[in-house]
Amino acid sequence: MSEYIMNSSSKPRFFVSKHTPKITLSIVLVTIIILTALGNLLVMVALCKDRQLRKKKTNFFIVSLAFADFLVALVVMPLAAIELTTGQWSYGETFCLVRTSLDVLLTTVSLLHLCCIALDRYYAICCQPLVYNNKMTPVRVSLMLVGCWVIPIFISFLPIMQSWNTIGIESFIEQRKFNSSRSSTCVFMVNRPYALVCSAVAFYVPLVLMVLAYQRIYVTAMGHARRIGSLHRAGSAPSSTYPNHDQHGSNRIKNETKAAKTLAVIMGCFCLCWAPFFITNVVDPFINYSVPWQMWTAWLWLGYINSGLNPFLYAFLNRAFRRAFLMILCCGNERYARQRGFSPSRQRSESVNGTSISLRYGYHYSSIQCHMVLQKSF
Repeated sequence: MSEYIMNSSSKPRFFVSKHTPKITLSIVLVTIIILTALGNLLVMVALCKDRQLRKKKTNFFIVSLAFADFLVALVVMPLAAIELTTGQWSYGETFCLVRTSLDVLLTTVSLLHLCCIALDRYYAICCQPLVYNNKMTPVRVSLMLVGCWVIPIFISFLPIMQSWNTIGIESFIEQRKFNSSRSSTCVFMVNRPYALVCSAVAFYVPLVLMVLAYQRIYVTAMGHARRIGSLHRAGSAPSSTYPNHDQHGSNRIKNETKAAKTLAVIMGCFCLCWAPFFITNVVDPFINYSVPWQMWTAWLWLGYINSGLNPFLYAFLNRAFRRAFLMILCCGNERYARQRGFSPSRQRSESVNGTSISLRYGYHYSSIQCHMVLQKSF
């Protein structure tokens, strides 16, 4: 159970426990699971309690994403942690398939939500408000949310429970089980067609769509910035000559662009966390499944960690969520939230295109930015 390191006088120098690495690993995994569960639960509670958050259509995708990440922390991560710390799978082959199906399902659900968020930002920033309202109706938002949860079933439970992913690689699976040092293990291997189709649907195609959407958003924002700059150089930017509707359009685009940057950071973290796994998932079948299980485990847990990152990203990058988090953690003490910079006496809110923005009056009336300064990211 333990060992003593002895010196020449037979006196113990220090104590070393064989279980120390396992205990340390268990503490780290439990901490990750708890933070992931509590963080995503906080996001869901914030949307339920804060009326301003419910006015934003994008936030319904965010809370649905938080629910998927909460399920990852509640169902998938604990089973993976038990297998990793004990070195064996003790729940049978059928439950192994169920756990793997849930893993694939919730991972795909997360990325499809981010894809829908990118589409929502594209219509909000690159289109006129009327076009955005016509495109992102409550019915269409509901259908997109349903699609985010239904479509992944066709690449998770349906093929995995039917063992379509193991067709043609039965010998590799038996060899993996025979060579495993564990008494029992939950082996999940996929053939080439499933690896390509699953990775394309769950990661690569949505990733390309998101990159295209955010690239278009960036081009639109830069074009608007150049137009504002040309008005400044032409001397037509003062509020006395600058049309009122252009001011509202300017602030709308600035507001939505800042929101897009926040969501781009969230998307970037997701891609960085899951890209190693999906790259390995495609490469492994073509190199005779020679990737060691230790690498698979590392990439898988890197992906799991992403489920716990989003709430912290909201807290640091999103003023609306940050205010809601403070209200919840401070037991509804609104005065504490105001002390953090949300006092209505310092700013007032208006709504443009369903988006809450804040206005602060300044002293330099020769600049548009001194008339309206963006305070919130959503």
